[in-house]
Amino acid sequence: MAARPTWQGHLKLSLVTCPVALYTATSSAADVRFHLINPATNNRIRMVTTDPDTGPVERSDLVKGYEVSKDEYVLFDEADFDKVKLESTRTIAIDQFVDEADIDRLYWDDPFYVVPEKGVGVEAFAVIREAMKTAGKIALGQLVLRGKERQLALEVHGKGLVAYTLRAHDEVKNADDFFDDIPEAKADPDMVEIAARIIGQKEAAFDPTRFHDRYDEALREMIAAKQKGGKGVVSAPEPDDTNVIDLMAALKASLKGAASKAAPAKPAARKAAPKKKTG
Repeated sequence: MAARPTWQGHLKLSLVTCPVALYTATSSAADVRFHLINPATNNRIRMVTTDPDTGPVERSDLVKGYEVSKDEYVLFDEADFDKVKLESTRTIAIDQFVDEADIDRLYWDDPFYVVPEKGVGVEAFAVIREAMKTAGKIALGQLVLRGKERQLALEVHGKGLVAYTLRAHDEVKNADDFFDDIPEAKADPDMVEIAARIIGQKEAAFDPTRFHDRYDEALREMIAAKQKGGKGVVSAPEPDDTNVIDLMAALKASLKGAASKAAPAKPAARKAAPKKKTG
């Protein structure tokens, strides 16, 4: 496999263990990225690590520090971090199984492909995968990733597994803090019925290939235009707020518009052939 693993270690279910590797399941390689440029020279700006007293320093000479008070730090080197390594640094131990519906979508985070290392571990991996498929549930475990212990949710995906990092409870804000102030509004049943019909007309199978980052595409167009010497500026108008007075009219118009787009074109009526003259 050409990609480099993000993490390598072991997957463990009770007494069954196998070596695995985690690969990032998503990619941002196609994103448009910009650099800071000095317009006077067209040179790219380089960020230099600098001590305010002594000037530039080598990044390799630096250590990490935790601020305990203003400008006062407790220092740590790599040997210090080695002393607090956990089992989850090298092992994903499956602790329990839950229903997927039990995990609020707010907690789902980054996905990773879980792949067995070649060799004797493949059979053990297959045992764990098939046991999970039979259980029909999501497996939970822990993993130290990028310097932080994260909860993992693992599910069967084809011949492998997909592991999602889960946000910690204190990372998810309480929805009530935002939704409690929404004023009570009683929706008109007739309007709800029309809106439901619009939703029905727009039903479709999920197809991720249909989605494009239009902002990213507009940036690429502007970059191409600037390369050719043009300005390439694209602007989008702000949408108008819904006029509550005309809400029913807007819903009915939307329903008609959606119906006209969804309905297949009727074949043109055939003209009757002229009757042959007799006599």
